[in-house]
Amino acid sequence: MVEASLTSKVLSPSHLVHVVLRTAKFKPMVEFYKSLLGAHVVVQTQNLAFLTYDDEHHRIAIMAIPGCGDKIRSSAGLDHTAFSFDSLNDLATTYLQRKARGILPVWCVNHGPTTSMYYQDPDGNVIEMQVDSFETAEEATEFMLSPEFAENPFGVDFDPEDLVKRLESGESEAEIKKRPKIGPRDMESVPLLHMPPPVVKDSYEPIEAH
Repeated sequence: MVEASLTSKVLSPSHLVHVVLRTAKFKPMVEFYKSLLGAHVVVQTQNLAFLTYDDEHHRIAIMAIPGCGDKIRSSAGLDHTAFSFDSLNDLATTYLQRKARGILPVWCVNHGPTTSMYYQDPDGNVIEMQVDSFETAEEATEFMLSPEFAENPFGVDFDPEDLVKRLESGESEAEIKKRPKIGPRDMESVPLLHMPPPVVKDSYEPIEAH
Protein backbone atom coordinates (compact mmCIF):
# COMPACT_ATOMS: atom_id res chain seq x y z
CA MET A 1 0.00 0.00 0.00
CA VAL A 2 1.31 3.45 -0.91
CA GLU A 3 1.74 5.66 2.11
CA ALA A 4 2.76 9.28 1.74
CA SER A 5 2.39 12.69 3.24
CA LEU A 6 1.71 14.86 0.21
CA THR A 7 3.09 17.95 1.94
CA SER A 8 6.39 16.42 3.11
CA LYS A 9 9.60 16.41 1.06
CA VAL A 10 9.30 14.35 -2.13
CA LEU A 11 10.80 10.88 -1.67
CA SER A 12 14.32 10.87 -3.13
CA PRO A 13 15.50 8.20 -5.62
CA SER A 14 17.74 5.42 -4.34
CA HIS A 15 20.29 5.78 -7.17
CA LEU A 16 21.14 7.66 -10.36
CA VAL A 17 21.33 4.76 -12.81
CA HIS A 18 22.05 5.76 -16.40
CA VAL A 19 22.67 8.45 -19.00
CA VAL A 20 21.22 8.41 -22.53
CA LEU A 21 23.07 10.20 -25.34
CA ARG A 22 21.79 11.16 -28.79
CA THR A 23 24.29 11.14 -31.66
CA ALA A 24 24.83 11.12 -35.40
CA LYS A 25 28.22 9.42 -34.80
CA PHE A 26 26.91 6.11 -33.53
CA LYS A 27 29.94 3.82 -34.00
CA PRO A 28 32.57 6.34 -32.76
CA MET A 29 30.45 7.10 -29.69
CA VAL A 30 29.93 3.44 -28.81
CA GLU A 31 33.63 2.67 -29.23
CA PHE A 32 34.62 5.76 -27.24
CA TYR A 33 32.50 4.89 -24.21
CA LYS A 34 33.61 1.26 -24.29
CA SER A 35 37.21 2.44 -24.04
CA LEU A 36 36.64 5.39 -21.71
CA LEU A 37 34.78 3.38 -19.07
CA GLY A 38 36.15 -0.11 -19.66
CA ALA A 39 32.56 -0.94 -20.55
CA HIS A 40 30.97 -3.61 -22.70
CA VAL A 41 27.88 -3.63 -24.90
CA VAL A 42 24.95 -5.50 -23.39
CA VAL A 43 22.60 -5.08 -26.35
CA GLN A 44 23.15 -3.28 -29.66
CA THR A 45 20.82 -2.72 -32.60
CA GLN A 46 21.27 -0.67 -35.75
CA ASN A 47 20.56 2.56 -33.89
CA LEU A 48 20.69 1.82 -30.17
CA ALA A 49 23.38 0.50 -27.81
CA PHE A 50 23.26 -0.24 -24.09
CA LEU A 51 26.61 -0.29 -22.25
CA THR A 52 27.58 -1.18 -18.71
CA TYR A 53 30.74 -1.57 -16.63
CA ASP A 54 29.28 -3.02 -13.41
CA ASP A 55 26.29 -5.04 -12.18
CA GLU A 56 23.72 -2.55 -13.53
CA HIS A 57 22.10 -3.73 -16.79
CA HIS A 58 23.12 -0.46 -18.46
CA ARG A 59 24.86 2.73 -17.43
CA ILE A 60 25.12 4.44 -20.82
CA ALA A 61 22.66 4.22 -23.71
CA ILE A 62 23.53 5.68 -27.10
CA MET A 63 20.87 6.44 -29.72
CA ALA A 64 21.63 7.07 -33.39
CA ILE A 65 19.64 10.14 -34.45
CA PRO A 66 20.42 11.33 -38.01
CA GLY A 67 21.13 15.03 -38.24
CA CYS A 68 22.23 15.53 -34.63
CA GLY A 69 24.88 18.21 -34.34
CA ASP A 70 27.81 18.41 -31.95
CA LYS A 71 27.17 19.83 -28.51
CA ILE A 72 27.41 23.62 -28.43
CA ARG A 73 29.21 24.56 -25.22
CA SER A 74 27.49 27.94 -25.06
CA SER A 75 24.00 26.39 -25.03
CA ALA A 76 21.95 25.70 -21.91
CA GLY A 77 21.66 22.16 -20.59
CA LEU A 78 23.77 19.44 -19.02
CA ASP A 79 27.41 20.51 -18.61
CA HIS A 80 29.02 17.16 -17.83
CA THR A 81 28.61 13.71 -16.32
CA ALA A 82 30.95 12.54 -13.53
CA PHE A 83 32.27 9.11 -12.53
CA SER A 84 34.19 8.38 -9.33
CA PHE A 85 37.22 6.20 -8.58
CA ASP A 86 38.42 4.89 -5.22
CA SER A 87 41.98 6.24 -5.34
CA LEU A 88 44.39 8.54 -7.16
CA ASN A 89 46.28 5.42 -8.20
CA ASP A 90 43.15 4.19 -10.00
CA LEU A 91 42.65 7.61 -11.61
CA ALA A 92 46.27 7.68 -12.81
CA THR A 93 46.03 4.10 -14.07
CA THR A 94 42.97 4.91 -16.16
CA TYR A 95 44.71 8.04 -17.46
CA LEU A 96 47.59 5.91 -18.78
CA GLN A 97 45.24 3.25 -20.17
CA ARG A 98 43.16 5.85 -22.01
CA LYS A 99 46.28 7.64 -23.22
CA ALA A 100 47.44 4.36 -24.82
CA ARG A 101 44.12 4.36 -26.70
CA GLY A 102 44.46 7.94 -27.89
CA ILE A 103 42.04 9.39 -25.34
CA LEU A 104 43.50 12.38 -23.49
CA PRO A 105 41.91 14.66 -20.89
CA VAL A 106 40.99 18.20 -21.87
CA TRP A 107 41.35 19.49 -18.28
CA CYS A 108 43.02 18.14 -15.15
CA VAL A 109 42.21 20.05 -11.99
CA ASN A 110 42.29 19.76 -8.23
CA HIS A 111 38.91 21.26 -7.36
CA GLY A 112 39.54 20.89 -3.64
CA PRO A 113 36.68 18.48 -2.90
CA THR A 114 37.89 16.25 -5.76
CA THR A 115 40.89 15.64 -7.98
CA SER A 116 39.45 15.44 -11.49
CA MET A 117 40.22 14.73 -15.12
CA TYR A 118 37.77 15.85 -17.80
CA TYR A 119 37.38 14.14 -21.17
CA GLN A 120 35.45 15.04 -24.32
CA ASP A 121 33.52 12.47 -26.37
CA PRO A 122 33.20 12.56 -30.20
CA ASP A 123 30.13 14.81 -29.95
CA GLY A 124 31.73 17.25 -27.52
CA ASN A 125 29.97 16.01 -24.38
CA VAL A 126 32.19 16.31 -21.31
CA ILE A 127 32.86 13.51 -18.82
CA GLU A 128 34.56 14.00 -15.45
CA MET A 129 36.63 11.29 -13.77
CA GLN A 130 37.19 12.12 -10.12
CA VAL A 131 38.56 11.00 -6.78
CA ASP A 132 37.23 12.45 -3.54
CA SER A 133 39.81 14.46 -1.61
CA PHE A 134 38.18 14.05 1.79
CA GLU A 135 37.18 11.02 3.81
CA THR A 136 33.62 12.22 4.38
CA ALA A 137 31.02 14.31 2.58
CA GLU A 138 30.87 16.56 5.65
CA GLU A 139 34.57 17.44 5.30
CA ALA A 140 34.10 18.18 1.59
CA THR A 141 31.12 20.41 2.35
CA GLU A 142 33.13 22.24 5.01
CA PHE A 143 35.83 23.01 2.43
CA MET A 144 33.21 24.18 -0.08
CA LEU A 145 31.88 26.61 2.53
CA SER A 146 35.36 27.98 3.26
CA PRO A 147 36.73 31.41 2.20
CA GLU A 148 39.38 29.59 0.12
CA PHE A 149 36.71 27.91 -2.01
CA ALA A 150 34.71 31.14 -2.29
CA GLU A 151 37.83 32.85 -3.65
CA ASN A 152 38.48 30.06 -6.16
CA PRO A 153 35.57 27.64 -6.72
CA PHE A 154 37.15 26.21 -9.91
CA GLY A 155 40.39 24.72 -8.63
CA VAL A 156 44.06 24.41 -9.49
CA ASP A 157 45.17 22.78 -12.76
CA PHE A 158 47.73 19.97 -12.75
CA ASP A 159 49.72 17.94 -15.26
CA PRO A 160 48.55 14.29 -15.32
CA GLU A 161 52.10 13.13 -16.07
CA ASP A 162 53.23 14.91 -12.90
CA LEU A 163 50.50 13.09 -10.98
CA VAL A 164 51.83 9.75 -12.26
CA LYS A 165 55.41 10.68 -11.27
CA ARG A 166 54.39 11.77 -7.78
CA LEU A 167 52.53 8.51 -7.19
CA GLU A 168 55.40 6.44 -8.57
CA SER A 169 57.82 8.28 -6.26
CA GLY A 170 55.85 7.05 -3.26
CA GLU A 171 54.32 10.39 -2.28
CA SER A 172 51.15 9.84 -0.27
CA GLU A 173 47.77 10.32 -1.89
CA ALA A 174 46.70 12.47 1.04
CA GLU A 175 49.52 14.91 0.31
CA ILE A 176 48.82 14.99 -3.44
CA LYS A 177 45.13 15.67 -2.82
CA LYS A 178 45.86 18.90 -0.93
CA ARG A 179 44.87 21.81 -3.15
CA PRO A 180 47.58 24.48 -3.58
CA LYS A 181 46.55 28.05 -2.85
CA ILE A 182 46.73 30.27 -5.94
CA GLY A 183 44.36 33.05 -4.96
CA PRO A 184 41.32 34.14 -6.99
CA ARG A 185 40.41 32.43 -10.26
CA ASP A 186 37.72 33.54 -12.68
CA MET A 187 35.53 31.46 -14.97
CA GLU A 188 37.24 32.63 -18.17
CA SER A 189 40.35 30.68 -17.16
CA VAL A 190 38.47 27.36 -17.13
CA PRO A 191 39.55 25.24 -20.15
CA LEU A 192 36.09 23.70 -20.56
CA LEU A 193 34.95 27.03 -21.97
CA HIS A 194 37.62 26.95 -24.69
CA MET A 195 37.89 23.33 -25.76
CA PRO A 196 39.29 22.19 -29.11
CA PRO A 197 37.02 20.33 -31.57
CA PRO A 198 36.26 16.77 -30.46
CA VAL A 199 38.28 13.87 -31.85
CA VAL A 200 36.27 11.33 -33.86
CA LYS A 201 37.64 7.79 -34.28
CA ASP A 202 36.11 4.43 -35.17
CA SER A 203 38.56 2.46 -33.04
CA TYR A 204 40.43 2.93 -29.76
CA GLU A 205 42.76 -0.04 -29.80
CA PRO A 206 45.69 0.39 -27.38
CA ILE A 207 49.08 1.35 -28.77
CA GLU A 208 52.09 -0.11 -26.97
CA ALA A 209 54.58 2.50 -25.73
CA HIS A 210 58.13 2.16 -27.09
